[in-house]
Amino acid sequence: MADLAHRIKQLKDIRGLTSSQLSKLSGVPLGTLNKVLSSSTKSVKTETLKKIADALSVSVAFLLGEKNEPLKKQSDSYGFIKVAAVTPKLYLGNVDKNVRAIKDAVTELSAKRVNLAVFPELSLCGYSLGDLMWFDIVLNKCEKSLEAIADFSRNYDTLIFVGAPIKKDGKLYNCAVAICGGEILGVVPKTRIPSYDEFSEKRTFVPAPDENTTINICGKEYPFGNKLLFECKEMEDFKVGVDICEDMWFVHSPSEVHALNGATIIVNLSASNELIGKAERRRKIVTIQSYKECVGYVYANAGMGESSTDLLFSGHNIISENGKILAETELFSQDYAIGDIDVSFLQFLRRKKFNYKSEHTDGYQTVKFSAYVYGGPITRVYNKYPFIPAKEKDRIEAMETALDIQAYALVRRLQQIGSKKVVIGISGGLDSTLAILATSRAYDKMLRSRKDIIAVTMPCFGTTDRTKSNAVLLAECLGVTLKEVNISKAVTQHFEDIGHDGKPDITFENSQARERTQVLMDIANGLDAIVIGTGDMSEMALGWATYNGDHMSMYGLNASIPKTLVRALVTHVAETDGGELSRVLYDILNTPVSPELLPSDGDNIKQVTEDIVGPYVLHDFFMYHFVSNGFAPSKIYKIAVKTFENDYDEVTVYKWIENFFKRFFIQQFKRSCMPDGVKVSSISFSPRGDWRMPSDMDREMWLEDLKTVAPKIINK
Repeated sequence: MADLAHRIKQLKDIRGLTSSQLSKLSGVPLGTLNKVLSSSTKSVKTETLKKIADALSVSVAFLLGEKNEPLKKQSDSYGFIKVAAVTPKLYLGNVDKNVRAIKDAVTELSAKRVNLAVFPELSLCGYSLGDLMWFDIVLNKCEKSLEAIADFSRNYDTLIFVGAPIKKDGKLYNCAVAICGGEILGVVPKTRIPSYDEFSEKRTFVPAPDENTTINICGKEYPFGNKLLFECKEMEDFKVGVDICEDMWFVHSPSEVHALNGATIIVNLSASNELIGKAERRRKIVTIQSYKECVGYVYANAGMGESSTDLLFSGHNIISENGKILAETELFSQDYAIGDIDVSFLQFLRRKKFNYKSEHTDGYQTVKFSAYVYGGPITRVYNKYPFIPAKEKDRIEAMETALDIQAYALVRRLQQIGSKKVVIGISGGLDSTLAILATSRAYDKMLRSRKDIIAVTMPCFGTTDRTKSNAVLLAECLGVTLKEVNISKAVTQHFEDIGHDGKPDITFENSQARERTQVLMDIANGLDAIVIGTGDMSEMALGWATYNGDHMSMYGLNASIPKTLVRALVTHVAETDGGELSRVLYDILNTPVSPELLPSDGDNIKQVTEDIVGPYVLHDFFMYHFVSNGFAPSKIYKIAVKTFENDYDEVTVYKWIENFFKRFFIQQFKRSCMPDGVKVSSISFSPRGDWRMPSDMDREMWLEDLKTVAPKIINK
């Protein structure tokens, strides 16, 4: 037990934690923790050890001396910063009580691993103090309270922003004060001072000066100005800029320039009163700011403790990242919003998007602060289906938009080349079903007969009665022209020509795929038509396509649609169309995904794709967060384990993510020569557009990163 106590004490010292703080951070009662630290207990429960280890960001094995790990000031946070927008109970004009409420909130939030806590505008005294804001008794009390909060903060790794009125050179400023690690870091005055409708701040405050200077607080000088950024020494991507209420609502807000100067998080200390419809406007502008600036936006609003003489404040707190709301409080709830902002993701986006000349970047000052960036288990919730909106209303709109993009893209291509007809190979599977549904929609929009859509079914050795029947029924329901070409004889002849024994192997499978492509191309040539490709983006990511077989077409209608979205689109049509078409579509949806290239008895599919390459729900998740978000394999694995914890165990997730990265890198040569195909979802593998990657790229660096998080059973 002495060794255990020594290790915990060592980690406490590195972290700068008191026993009380470790107790709150871990959830282990202080009395229990003290017994462990004094070695006065004979045994420690596994659950208690796990809580302490998580709080200190090490493994239980390390605490027990079974494993050596480097001791770090910064934990493996994977780029996540836990932030909070807080509306504590306000005692209007009672600074001491407000300071106590702020301290209590910081203590509680620190136990929740919050690294950034933002309080409302003028949170020390209250926004609605009116002309009393001019008085020395208020201003001096606020000034002294800042020193008290700074002294209190030395025991916490939380960057705190509080609002205070601060006097300087005979003028009064509405300020945000940054505090961390026992010191005041800097003071940011409000830039845009509103004086319209219910707002009359120009009566009290002056706007921020054009350039930074210093300000004296309790006898010490601190940076002062609206060109201040606050950067964590232990994690430079954790860099914060400040808006104050109206700054966000005004043309050319300060946060835009903060972002250009490197801020990844913008905090907004606000006192925005509530009106009919204002919450939605507030919500929209916060999300828009976070999207166009590529930032995490933490908006903390004043609450019901403010005066209700003429206005009411709701404490509507919002946390948004790159256009998506991560957390939000209900109006009038007097609660706080907590969310995990991924600053490494934001930096990845900026490397792609911020490739233009920066303006208005002169005079900026970066203030460094030191804080342990909390790690531990990933708590952020991700959508299992990142290509499909979670809300039903948004999902329906997305489905219709996707189908229209496919349809109108095909309309444009046919108008350009003058073809009247198209040829599509249909198998009774999901991909070809979506392609012919979208093509039918295109012909409807052109007011052309669907009979000019030539659907070709090409049964061979692996075709089952179910899939062939569904292909025929689908063509009949849609009213297209159906043509059957059995390719068995042609493929058998081909085997004889090349000296193949006809036994199943890669040549056996690919010969069928290439024969089908040849049939489609030749039929199209004879009809002055084009061949519509049916392969989807998930297949291209994995290289699950025969090179110059189903990999090739004259226009790839599903080229940027992942398998999970293919399924969602077909489901949408089934739900909305009804009748015999819906019945056929539902049966297709219930049929296992298969290329049907291995011999079948006619009843049962012998080759199930997801048994071979893995579940598409996982692969689409991996693909999205790799290509769209720039996540490392280790990070994707961690969030996948959390996201699919009720569906797949760690070993299964690791097996398929390793397979994904192995296949993704060696199959780029197929993506490098993809045919034209419209972009529908947020990413695409078109070598002419979204994705440029060498076909001979080495994959070892990526697989080595993945190995760092391999489950123990894999490592053994």
